[in-house]
Amino acid sequence: MEFQLTRNHLVSALDEIARKDKHIAAALDQVGYPAERRTGEPSFENFLRIIAGQQLSVKAAATIFGRVQTALDGDFRPARLLAMNEEELRSLGLSRQKIGYARGLARAVLEGSLVPSALAELPDDAVVEQITRVKGFGRWSAEMVLLFSLGRPDVWPADDLAIQAGLHRLKNMRARPDRRRTDAVARPWRPYRSAVALFVWHYYSNAPLA
Repeated sequence: MEFQLTRNHLVSALDEIARKDKHIAAALDQVGYPAERRTGEPSFENFLRIIAGQQLSVKAAATIFGRVQTALDGDFRPARLLAMNEEELRSLGLSRQKIGYARGLARAVLEGSLVPSALAELPDDAVVEQITRVKGFGRWSAEMVLLFSLGRPDVWPADDLAIQAGLHRLKNMRARPDRRRTDAVARPWRPYRSAVALFVWHYYSNAPLA
């Protein structure tokens, strides 16, 4: 399946939604369209990047992943990572838990229980099922792959805190919505929820505080 979250798709999808949703329309006038975002095809490197970035700011995640990249000399093969000892990996800024996740990922790829290159041919639910088999990868991690590696058009990361906070502001809600409420708000945006997710992140980062 081809990557669908192109700039043209984002613009056309958000224009269509804005015709029916006054809050999206007003926010579009305020901050404009989000940029196209791609991390490349699913790979061991991209999955390792997700582990490095879990529960960290974008800046901190980029710093740690940069150290990992340097330590591996850009050689993102599972065997190369498994050859590094825990002390080496800890010195890069990876926690003991993340080291366990990274090693589990490397073994899953080597053993063939996760084949990153095969994910593009699977439907969304099957991609989530494949990825969440690997320890350390929950639904949110799988959704990031669906969005930024595979470019699927109807992904909605309802557990993402920035999505919830962005909706809180965009929809003028009294309180930040939980997962259930976030899912409910997004139902009318099908089958373009991925475009809205990118827009909500964009809005959250760029809209001035009232």
